[in-house]
Amino acid sequence: MTLSSLVPALLVALSAGLAHAEVTVTDPWVRGTVPGQQASGAFMTLVSSTGGKLLAVSSPVASQAEVHEMAMADGVMKMRQMPHLDLPANKPVELKSGGYHIMLMGLKAPLTADTRVPLTLTVEEAGQRKTVEVSAPVRALGAAPQGHGGHKH
Repeated sequence: MTLSSLVPALLVALSAGLAHAEVTVTDPWVRGTVPGQQASGAFMTLVSSTGGKLLAVSSPVASQAEVHEMAMADGVMKMRQMPHLDLPANKPVELKSGGYHIMLMGLKAPLTADTRVPLTLTVEEAGQRKTVEVSAPVRALGAAPQGHGGHKH
């Protein structure tokens, strides 16, 4: 390999590295399902070092994935799709049951405990769209949340 052919390859490799988001994902997990169940939730904590937005989510296990919020409105707990989720710089954003979370809809097969679900998060930071790949373990339906041991942010 000559120097003239190495330089373009090096530039491509460096630019690919720059395309990765500065978002850290901790404690990802997906709630397991029973046969016939068409939806589940994915949960995790996101931290953006520069600030940004979670714009979209996709997964090969579901025909549709959306960021949702649970909130009280007129005394009734309601769930709604979020157009995006703000990720303030260096501030953990917890996606959890009863709050922000990822809805996986149109599941192609039951999600069984001790398997993993690939998720692709599309984030925007400094005006650039980037992706974050996540491999979330499936926890049995009804399993208690793990990770922070009830610690609130």
